[in-house]
Amino acid sequence: MEIQEKKLKQILKSAIKEAIQEEKAFIHGVVAEAMEDYGIGKAIDEGNKSKKISQKEIYKILKVE
Repeated sequence: MEIQEKKLKQILKSAIKEAIQEEKAFIHGVVAEAMEDYGIGKAIDEGNKSKKISQKEIYKILKVE
């Protein structure tokens, strides 16, 4: 009986560890996405405050012909 209990305990530990790892990945993904959204928002805000230029000027800067 003790061998079965040890095996069960080992299986439970493994399952709990795996569940925690999966949650870490999920939380990391959520935080990373929120940071990206924040960064995009800041870039848009700064773009709205800056001087407007023509598409031709942008292509000139990018050296696109």
